[in-house]
Amino acid sequence: MACIIMEQLNRIPKAPPYIAPRPPVPLRDSYPLWSVMIPVYNCATYLGKTLESVLCQDPGKDKMQIEVCDDASTDDDVEKIVRDIGKGRVTYFRQSHNVGHLRNFVTCLNRSRGDWVHLLHGDDKVYPGFYNKMENLFFHFPEAGAAFCRYKVIDEYDGNSWTSDEEMDKAGILDDWLMKLACEQRIVTPSMVVKRIVYEELGGFYGVHHCEDWEMWLRIASHFKTGFVPNVLAEYLLREGSNSSQSFLKGQDIKDIHWLIKSTKKYFTEADWKKIQMKARYAYAHSAVKNANKIWDRYHHRRGVRNQLVGALRLFPGRSVLFPVIKLYFKTLF
Repeated sequence: MACIIMEQLNRIPKAPPYIAPRPPVPLRDSYPLWSVMIPVYNCATYLGKTLESVLCQDPGKDKMQIEVCDDASTDDDVEKIVRDIGKGRVTYFRQSHNVGHLRNFVTCLNRSRGDWVHLLHGDDKVYPGFYNKMENLFFHFPEAGAAFCRYKVIDEYDGNSWTSDEEMDKAGILDDWLMKLACEQRIVTPSMVVKRIVYEELGGFYGVHHCEDWEMWLRIASHFKTGFVPNVLAEYLLREGSNSSQSFLKGQDIKDIHWLIKSTKKYFTEADWKKIQMKARYAYAHSAVKNANKIWDRYHHRRGVRNQLVGALRLFPGRSVLFPVIKLYFKTLF
């Protein structure tokens, strides 16, 4: 039992994991501009479309590394999928055992060889033009340590979708981005590209199971400029069985959000942080109520609903949250 507990704890790094510098290359060779690193675990149904969305934009192996990092999937022969679709263009790496998504991210980053790293989950995809637009952003604004584009979120359950906000109407560097991002997560991983040297300086993902990407983007924004491309060029899939959906049912997302909000204090003055944390608590309390309603409508999962409702009240115990919490709680009794 103790070994099992230790294994679970080791899946979530307690500090930013070390990302090693790239090994030297022969004089006649050079590093590629891009590393498209695709972490996967039991998402074989979607992996083909993910790979195709990258391969249709492939500028060639001298310019782009494409690799699938498999966290010991059990749902299908992932290597065969990569071989059949990639036709030798996509490399494949498999963990010796399931290490968890954060440790698999670390593997992706350490295996990357490009100047710019794009982590693309095996159930997400990019639209035509993603790599060209992001490349142009970095060339015109070399001071950017990272950049992201607008994106579409697809809900697999009901087919609904929504598109992220336009942070600015043209490509460029975002102003006051750290403060805005601290109030609410505004980036999904497939829409984000980070310079490898940034990961080398700041380390990888750590601390929490649910919002580790939010923490990473905040850490980057506290040290480097963040760029933005207003085109909708990435797609994020919400699906049953994903890390996010399981976190909602268990209420782990609320615990992690608490941790994240507290961790932002080091970036701001006391006065600014009090305002920021109140905005974040308010936003995510209402988000928890919304998630609770979805959980009830889809699954009638009482414990999942109550985990979200209790979390909502802990985040922001005001009237605007209390009344919808009471209403939904009594709805689940009958």
